[in-house]
Amino acid sequence: MEYSGHIEHHVEVHKFHTGVVTGTVILALVLETFLLVHLRRLDVVELPLLVTIYFGLSRRNASAGLLLGMAIGVAQDSLSHTPLGLYGIAKTVVGFVASSIGARIDVEHPISRFALTLVFFHLHNVVFVLTKRLVLAQHEPFMTTKLVFASLVNAGVAVILFPLLDRFRKPS
Repeated sequence: MEYSGHIEHHVEVHKFHTGVVTGTVILALVLETFLLVHLRRLDVVELPLLVTIYFGLSRRNASAGLLLGMAIGVAQDSLSHTPLGLYGIAKTVVGFVASSIGARIDVEHPISRFALTLVFFHLHNVVFVLTKRLVLAQHEPFMTTKLVFASLVNAGVAVILFPLLDRFRKPS
């Protein structure tokens, strides 16, 4: 037996029952719209981003993550008052990176899910703000106290939400 110099780690690609991804995306978008209209205090929770991160990390396919992030982002753009494409671009990048990372490491532990959600929240914000600055010539800060608070809230929600979504996986 030859030694090739590296150890291959098998990272499981998760499959979901039919309609779970679409239903979850639609529910996240509807809840996001509802929360913004009726419960202004919960506007820090970014459900479409959390869904993008979760399915990107779980499905571990960069192309699928990119396309899902794009679809969620463009749908979010169309339901919000942001110029079309801002969320689409940001979530496309997050979906791609989350899928790429998910393909390399196992991300089932709550601490890794919390940390990755923090990182992806800030990546999403950086791409969003850069796009806004470069394309629309609108100045928006990269970091505020509200953004730090929102990133911590979203990471906390992810630790609760992701295990709930895990229940909709197909058995392997």
